[in-house]
Amino acid sequence: MSLLAALREPSTDRDGSSSVPSRPGTAGVAVLVCGTRPELIKLSPLMRYFGDGCAIVYTGQHYDDSLYSRIRADLPPSEHFHELGVPAGSRGAQLGRAVGAVDEVLTAYPKAVVLVQGDTTSALAGALAANARELSLVHVEAGLRSHDRAMPEEHNRVLIDHLADLCCAPTEQNRRNLLAENVASDRIAVTGNTVVEALEAALPSAGDRAAVLAARGLRRDEYVLATIHRPENVDDPDRLAEILRELARLPLPVVFPLHPRTGKSVERFGLTRLLDPLHVLEPQAYPAFLALAAEAALLVSDSGGIQEEVSVLKRPVVVVRRSTERPEISGAFGVLVPPGPLIGVEAATWLDDIAGCRERLRDIPSPYGDGTACRRIVAAIEAKFPAPAEK
Repeated sequence: MSLLAALREPSTDRDGSSSVPSRPGTAGVAVLVCGTRPELIKLSPLMRYFGDGCAIVYTGQHYDDSLYSRIRADLPPSEHFHELGVPAGSRGAQLGRAVGAVDEVLTAYPKAVVLVQGDTTSALAGALAANARELSLVHVEAGLRSHDRAMPEEHNRVLIDHLADLCCAPTEQNRRNLLAENVASDRIAVTGNTVVEALEAALPSAGDRAAVLAARGLRRDEYVLATIHRPENVDDPDRLAEILRELARLPLPVVFPLHPRTGKSVERFGLTRLLDPLHVLEPQAYPAFLALAAEAALLVSDSGGIQEEVSVLKRPVVVVRRSTERPEISGAFGVLVPPGPLIGVEAATWLDDIAGCRERLRDIPSPYGDGTACRRIVAAIEAKFPAPAEK
């Protein structure tokens, strides 16, 4: 039975037509390995697409109940969901434990295609475990490059791409990155990014978005939404303090969902007072976060996923990082700045004409595709790993 025929849920085309694939005879046609909230979000469309034709291995790399439980509740139910609970530790120690734990799970799926997403420690662990088991490996979101060797994720994504049997590149730029590293063209498929489908499925209606804002005392286009969590920004007390001060100086109120890592750093460094001018929120469920993002005048963030999401929501973002692996949005939906005064300078440029900004961005297509990435990924898998003929 082919992968496409093994899908459980009806597949609906963008024109509204649908077909109902047959249920697979055995589970584990595909094994999806992940360990962080963004991976769960981006893989959720594939989880729904495969239905019972997949197993999910969740390492627990970034386990925090305030983040994980919210997104877990929105995932499709699975009879084959493996929670490994890999404990935190140094990168090397966590990687080693995760490889061993994933390897043990894979013994139950000797003929699976293993899918990993992005550039986390869990993704690399899944890739290494699949390689050791001589299983076919698919890298979803392949070919991203920051060319910044100080970024741990850069090493992870390069290693995964060179281990993968199939690299699903979101954009043509990602494909060119892979070709420049001598990844064979027959191992690359340009698919778009599943973030488009994940966002479209989770985005609340206009009325529900208005209700989310009203509950927070907010009004459309009259606030900035900010998220800061990357180690390069929050593990350095001076840098974190500088970012928080710049957010406080912005001309609109700043809504600041506080990531657990950031909260711990704020407390450890004695910076709690710098949160006082900000509208601090607990971590948000994905739909609620999207409601806030869609109605904000501007986003300020160091998140990779938000850089993609703004291109679907048609909102601008000031990216606070030293480098980015998503240059496709630069100049259109966002701008890259280091921590410091340039945050305010660039924010002022976007906020100078909020209505005009909305109008300008509305008609710019997302570089991450049209919402058909899942279908393209599965088709690429089907072409690369044809199932043996049934007897």
